[in-house]
Amino acid sequence: MRYPIIATVCILAVSLTLSVAHAAERSLATLLSELQQLDRLAQGHDQAIEAWQIIAKADAQEIPAILAGMRDDNPLANNWIRAAVDAIAERTLQDGQPLPTEALDAYLIDTKHSPRSRRLAFEWLTIADPTARDRWIPRLLDDPSLELRREAVAWKLEQAKSAQEQSKPAEAKAAYEVALRSARDLDQIQAATEALRKQGETVDLPTLFGFLTSWYLIAPFDNTDTKGFDVAYPPEDRIDLGASYEGKDQQVQWQQATTEDEYGKVDLNKLLAKHKGAIAYATTTFESDVERPVDIRLGCINGNKVWLNGELLMANHVYHAGDGIDQYTGRGTLKQGTNTILVKICQNEQTEEWAQSWEFQLRVCDELGTAVLSTDRQAQ
Repeated sequence: MRYPIIATVCILAVSLTLSVAHAAERSLATLLSELQQLDRLAQGHDQAIEAWQIIAKADAQEIPAILAGMRDDNPLANNWIRAAVDAIAERTLQDGQPLPTEALDAYLIDTKHSPRSRRLAFEWLTIADPTARDRWIPRLLDDPSLELRREAVAWKLEQAKSAQEQSKPAEAKAAYEVALRSARDLDQIQAATEALRKQGETVDLPTLFGFLTSWYLIAPFDNTDTKGFDVAYPPEDRIDLGASYEGKDQQVQWQQATTEDEYGKVDLNKLLAKHKGAIAYATTTFESDVERPVDIRLGCINGNKVWLNGELLMANHVYHAGDGIDQYTGRGTLKQGTNTILVKICQNEQTEEWAQSWEFQLRVCDELGTAVLSTDRQAQ
């Protein structure tokens, strides 16, 4: 009775051996492609395990080629590839063998590679070559990898702080200004701004971020029971700044408003009066001398929609669940000439004190967060 069991085990062992042997025969590019088939539902998981086991046994000279298998659109697969690179690098160093530092250096130079893969190349390069960090950090201040750029900005902020402590105000000011221009993370921007302002310098944060501060507003339209989110009120069909409409219990018309908040926050309760179960629209124009792709980034604690030149870029039917700079991102294209931005801000009927805010902030930037300014904009 044990013979069928033994036979089954033997068949499984042979099958597994053939499977691994078959995996070993596949090219590195094929194995990486199989890892990239992983999705968030873990489909392709068994095949990925098999491919990963082979990749993780590769020679360290293959690390740049493995890094190149990382793509921006599949974080799950990238995690597997990172784990394989880490396994190869750790094993190589434990065996007393060198990593391919020249190849990693060349990989890092090529900004066409994905930012995350270049970051991983930097990590292992600086472990393998103690001189690499000091050589590379100054070159990363304008790097398209925001993680690498952050390290360079932190280094520049430390330089500025050191100069300040040594009573070298001019040197400190210059370093803080470089850090401010290069920084894309809020905390680093705030650190550089605070230091410069203490030195008596002016920092124009709305322009630095690309926040839009001048708007035309109209409200209230009905959002009772939050049913107005998908109702196309007149501003969604056509923007006529001279028109008036039947709103929620009253006639409404456009009014001009400007925010002085340095993070571009438009407080509708202050500018329009407090309304609950209501919808406001905000519109502005944006001049561009060329056609170009942009990010429209919104911070809004209320339900919202954003259009660029009539194209819906985002829709978020969420109320009082948090806000912040760059909370939502929509990608669109500015046309050459005058562009129109329309924002729909929906307030619900919650009565809790924490659910009273009715506000938004919006900026235009590139994919790295660098401000894109309307050509008719004047610095404040």
